[in-house]
Amino acid sequence: MIHPLADVQTEKIGQDTRIWQYAVVLQGAVIGSDCNVNCHTFIENDVIIGDRVTVKSGVYLWDGLTVEDDVFIGPNVTFTNDKYPRSKQYPEEFQRTVIKKGASIGAASVILGGCIIGENSMIAAGSLITKDVPANALVMGRPAQIVRYLEEKK
Repeated sequence: MIHPLADVQTEKIGQDTRIWQYAVVLQGAVIGSDCNVNCHTFIENDVIIGDRVTVKSGVYLWDGLTVEDDVFIGPNVTFTNDKYPRSKQYPEEFQRTVIKKGASIGAASVILGGCIIGENSMIAAGSLITKDVPANALVMGRPAQIVRYLEEKK
């Protein structure tokens, strides 16, 4: 289902994915099956989204981002992809960021480019991610620190 008020330029969208109003998805983006892309979102060309991913409102997914299956991205999460941004000056390649399977990112968190968010990890709302997050870790704070490890999914 693509809402009539969404601007979706890619045809690479899996079955049962829902894209809501005022979402913009560029031509090169790949979105898996059974995803929910909420209103007021933007997905650039070099973005890959797996299956059963939720992208809440106010999230912009920039070039260089890979989101694996079963990931939750909370409202107003901010991603970056250029370590030294300058107007009209582009890097040869944008930073690569990977959100591993089953990770959850809380509302209003900031994820700096080049980080790997580990499988089944959880990022508390409002956290600042400046380095890789291990699998099954619960992190919080600015900058985020490991609080504890979560039990692995059975």
